[in-house]
Amino acid sequence: MVVCVCNAIRESQLRDVARDGQLRCAKAAYAQLGRKPKCGQCLPFARNIISDVAATA
Repeated sequence: MVVCVCNAIRESQLRDVARDGQLRCAKAAYAQLGRKPKCGQCLPFARNIISDVAATA
């Protein structure tokens, strides 16, 4: 599933970065992927994904 249309970031990419880096912030996850949030519409969903990964770790 595409999380961020502006940056073409997929849910699987965010989950991988969150697992590897134990990130708590969506912006840090984007930075790990070499990208920055643009319109910001994806940030709440990205935060939920990161929280989900942290909860299941």
